[in-house]
This record gives sequence, C-alpha cells and structure tokens, in this order.
Amino acid sequence: MSRVRLVSPDLISKEEESFNQTLRPPTLEEWVGQKKMVEKLSIALQAAKQRGDPLEHVLFYGPPGLGKTTLAYIIANAIGSKITTTSGPALERTGDLMGILTNLGAGDILFIDEIHRLPINIEEFLYPAMEDFKVDFVLDKGMYARTINVPLKKFTLAGATTRAGTLSAPLRNRFGLFFHLEFYNADELRQIVRRSARILETQVDDAGAAEIARRARGTPRIANRLLRRVRDFAEVKASGAITAAIAREALKLEGVDEMGLDDLDRNFLSTIIRLYNGGPVGVEALSATLNEEVDTLVDMVEPFLLQQGFISRTKSGRKANEPAYRHLNLPLPSGTPQTLFD
Repeated sequence: MSRVRLVSPDLISKEEESFNQTLRPPTLEEWVGQKKMVEKLSIALQAAKQRGDPLEHVLFYGPPGLGKTTLAYIIANAIGSKITTTSGPALERTGDLMGILTNLGAGDILFIDEIHRLPINIEEFLYPAMEDFKVDFVLDKGMYARTINVPLKKFTLAGATTRAGTLSAPLRNRFGLFFHLEFYNADELRQIVRRSARILETQVDDAGAAEIARRARGTPRIANRLLRRVRDFAEVKASGAITAAIAREALKLEGVDEMGLDDLDRNFLSTIIRLYNGGPVGVEALSATLNEEVDTLVDMVEPFLLQQGFISRTKSGRKANEPAYRHLNLPLPSGTPQTLFD
C-alpha cells in the first residue's frame, strides 16, 4: 500500500503547502543555490523590464521540491504583476482555461504546475494564446457552431514539470526560456535550514543545520519538513534549541538515517540483498514482497537510491550495489573482490 513518507519530495498536505509559503524567498537575491539558473533568469527579467515587455514563456523542470513554484512567485514579484496558479490535472475543459486567460492583465503570470499532465484539448487551446495572445472559442455545436476570436493581453506562461521529456514538441517549442533545477548540495541546504529557522524563530546552530541538511536528499522541501519535526522534538525534549545531537536524536526517532534513507528505502535495499541475493530482481516482485505499489517504488523510492549509487537498473531488474551493503552493514556477496570495497 502507498504510505505518507517524511522524506518524500511531494507535498503531503494543504497545511504543509501553506506552511511552505511562509518560507519562500521573495526575491532572487534571497534564493540559495542553482547559481547558473538564477543568473540567467535575473538577466532575462532585467532585459524584459528594460524593454517594457512581458517575460518570455518559461519552463521550469526537475525533481519535485526544488523550488519551481517559488520561482514563479519570484518572477511575479520582480515584475510587479499578479500571478494566477493552476495545475495540469485541474484544467479539464477549455472553458476553465478561457476564464483564466481572459482575466489576465498585461504582464501577468499564469503558472501551470504539472504541465505535462494537461489534456490534449487544453494543450491545443493554449497554442494560439502563447504564440499570438488570442484564442478561438467555439460556441454552440453542429450547424449552429460559430467561432469567436478573443484577443488576450500579453502575459507570461510559467510551466513546471518533473517530466520534461513527456511534453509534446509543439508545447515545448512555444517556451522561450528553459531552466533545469538540480538537487542541492549539503552546504546550500544548510543555508536554507538556517534561513527557515530564522523565519520560524527557532534557534539552530551550524552543526544542527548541517545534520538536517545531510538527510534532506538534496531537496529544500524535505529539509524544511525535517526542520519542523526536529523543532517539535527540541521544544518538547530539550530547551528548544537545535544542536547536532538533538537533530540526530530527533531524526533517529523519525526513522531517517544519516544518508536520508527511511524505513521503506532500507526495506527495499534489504529485500533485494537478503531475499533476492542482491538481484537482479523485477520491480513487480519487489512490489509484491514489500506490499507497496509499483508506482510508489518507481517514482518515490528508486530515484534517490539510483542517484546515490545504492542500486542499478538492468535489463533483468534491480540490482544492489556495494554502497547498499556498506550502508546496511551486510556482508558482501561471495566471490566479490574485497579490494573493490576497501
């Protein structure tokens, strides 16, 4: 079955989304990390403002929890315009999108999250809106059908996706700016934790912030979530201040180890090693053994384990690598040269 995970990069609840809004940096000057992306976006914004033009349509792509939504709000703040937010799955009828587009003012931002999930009819309706700032709206049906051409004010479409490769070529080609967000390093996440702690009026020393950062799987959203859990622990079990020792104790209680792995991650690795002799094993077999949905394993568990080198995907299935044995303190497969792992 699918479960709620503390180290999942996806949002867990509306309450968390509301909480995260208070922690978002309002400007690029306060943004931490992604230096090349920030520099290129800053230049594009300044150039658009100097010309008095709206920013080109912009696509943010990368893993969840890295700040794609935050960047859309930063753009709106920098331009001084209104932002309207929606998501691909929420737009089912052209009438829904028509209402949004006609209410946009000059220079406004339309932010569509999960834009790769737009229905094809909505996507095709967007093409003339993005390219010519007009839409053709069909009234009635059959012999009574007539088309009304509706002009729009020049706006900026900001799209966000975790799967840029699934976007259709016609939609992708209508974006002028493309920004890929990458995972953050431990020092950048430490800075983010320190900044969030100041906003939350929580005392955290540098070592405590570093302990949280190293378990955050390269993702600011996870770092802020872990900070909340550690803050609660510190307020109840200690003086309220977060130190390295307090952070380690709190996250140990939550089941998050020093590499950011939780119980499901460790069970996944342990199952491959103990029950399937290190693999290769198919994901369907792992799903049945762990009683977890295949999509959960593929989308929420495997990406980080692959990134860290704990597992490999082969034609025959998933295979555990040397770091997985090391991390779980399990003996290496028989016949493995020790020199490879020393």
